[in-house]
Amino acid sequence: MDTARDTETPATRATSIYERLKSDILDTRLEPGRKLQLRFLIEHYDAGQTPLREALNRLTTEDLVVGKEQRGFFVKPVSLEELRELTKTRRWVEGLALKESMANATTEWEEAILVAHHRLDRTPRSLDPERFESNPEWERLHKALHVLLISNCGSRHLVGFCQQLAERLQRYRALSSRKAFRVRDVAQEHSDIVKAVMQRDVDEAVRLLECHYDKTADVILEDLEVDPGIMPARADAVSA
Repeated sequence: MDTARDTETPATRATSIYERLKSDILDTRLEPGRKLQLRFLIEHYDAGQTPLREALNRLTTEDLVVGKEQRGFFVKPVSLEELRELTKTRRWVEGLALKESMANATTEWEEAILVAHHRLDRTPRSLDPERFESNPEWERLHKALHVLLISNCGSRHLVGFCQQLAERLQRYRALSSRKAFRVRDVAQEHSDIVKAVMQRDVDEAVRLLECHYDKTADVILEDLEVDPGIMPARADAVSA
């Protein structure tokens, strides 16, 4: 008997299903464009129709799921237009947030960045050195570093908007990471950004951060321009 599940309220259960579905979509375990068949979702997420439909409707409002009349729900496909727009907007707002954070620089903020970078740098990007297998701890530390870089800007709303953009771009990051694992030195990119921040070189820090995001986008843009329907296979994809 699943005691934990038995003690869950309907609202808690619905939230849990929503969070699991969202995580699988953002990490592309549920691939862009995939039809979300209700029978499969019920079996895979061990959930009833009502909380599943609530989760799907919620994800539709967040633009991660598309509902088609008489055809059901689908994971929103990736697209050149969305990737370019999200990347451009993220470069603008995070560039501003980083600039303001550096203008408000404190010893405590700089020390926190150095500690966060040190922890990230010591954590392997992939759980398997031979093939890419995303490391959840690296992802957590990576997010922490990027949030810290802009956290001193003096605007909670600006930081919140930056985090929303980062989440919307997570699907593209997941695709980019698998392809660029062996050819892109992400660790060096982070080191260069942190070094510029510590040297109080605002223009260089902002330039490096923007280039960091451009490189992520370029890997996927190259494939999408050739074939808009391309979707690299993944070993941990959720099977129907």
